[in-house]
Amino acid sequence: MKNIAYIEIDTHAEIAQAFMDIMKDSSELSVDYYFSKKIKDRVEETGETIFLSDSSMILEQLKLKKYDLIIIGTVHRYFNTFHALVQKYNAAIIVHNINFSLASKSALMKSIFKGDVIYRLKLWWKEGLFYTSKAYRNARNLLVLDEELSVGKYKFLPLFYNENSEKPENKHFTVVIPGGVSQKRRDYLHVFETIQQVKTEEKFEFIFLGEAKDSELKQLQKLSQQLPENISIQYFSDRVSNTDFQKGMQKADMLWCPIRQKTEFFSREEVYGRTKMTGNLGDAIRYGKIAVFPKDYPSKLEFIIPEKENVIEQFKELKNIHFDFQKSYHKKAVLKKLEEVLSQLAAI
Repeated sequence: MKNIAYIEIDTHAEIAQAFMDIMKDSSELSVDYYFSKKIKDRVEETGETIFLSDSSMILEQLKLKKYDLIIIGTVHRYFNTFHALVQKYNAAIIVHNINFSLASKSALMKSIFKGDVIYRLKLWWKEGLFYTSKAYRNARNLLVLDEELSVGKYKFLPLFYNENSEKPENKHFTVVIPGGVSQKRRDYLHVFETIQQVKTEEKFEFIFLGEAKDSELKQLQKLSQQLPENISIQYFSDRVSNTDFQKGMQKADMLWCPIRQKTEFFSREEVYGRTKMTGNLGDAIRYGKIAVFPKDYPSKLEFIIPEKENVIEQFKELKNIHFDFQKSYHKKAVLKKLEEVLSQLAAI
């Protein structure tokens, strides 16, 4: 049996959770997890071997056991630590922002003064910011979670499987907009304006399934007071718990994902579907939901539907469309593919 270490001491607890959820049924691979306290507090444990870790401990911890493969869930901090790690071990990094991973030293230097300067100076002085591209370049393998990004040196790591495809029985047609309610990465102004102008006799409920704050929260509060009786909205002013997120997603008749085509990470431009994956893709697969994406989002997947000009009428048309998520994303089939990928990486 191959031994794998999965490290997440930075950001993506949801990806670590997805890895844990699918790998707990593996009989071919053994996984130890090294999580920071922040990550450990956000995942649901079901008997996995989890060690508390941080950037000052991880290299010493890895010496205590022989691993055939080390997967690093995020390299957005602690670049000096991860650079040392990838030089010593058979390591694979999950890449979330391709352009950032390729950024030159001079480009990173310019980026320091374009955002949170104090935080970025800390990354430079204490965490080896300029080792960024070296850490990615020296890793044995680079992994992506969207198959359409698996070009050249980027290998696809299949994690997402379908848990629930049952059709909900709602009194209202329920559209869920998953993700933090921020104009930065999604076009919520478009959503607000569309809902405000809805003209239909059918009952619609729109659930904003992510924390809303600042101006977006104020706009939602105002919008909720202006809607006709057959249109309602639900939103959250605090971080959405895993339980509430699951309930909201299961309730959805349809997902609406107004993703901006371009975003930034560390002042580097990233393009959804080309250099960066959206978590809404995994949401749609996990909960078995048809999802309406902006028409400029590049995808060949049948359950990703380009948004039309009259999106409300489009929702009605799509209500009875069925996609067999179990056929394409059954857990056993996805796990088998994942085990094959990990076994190949571990054999290097």
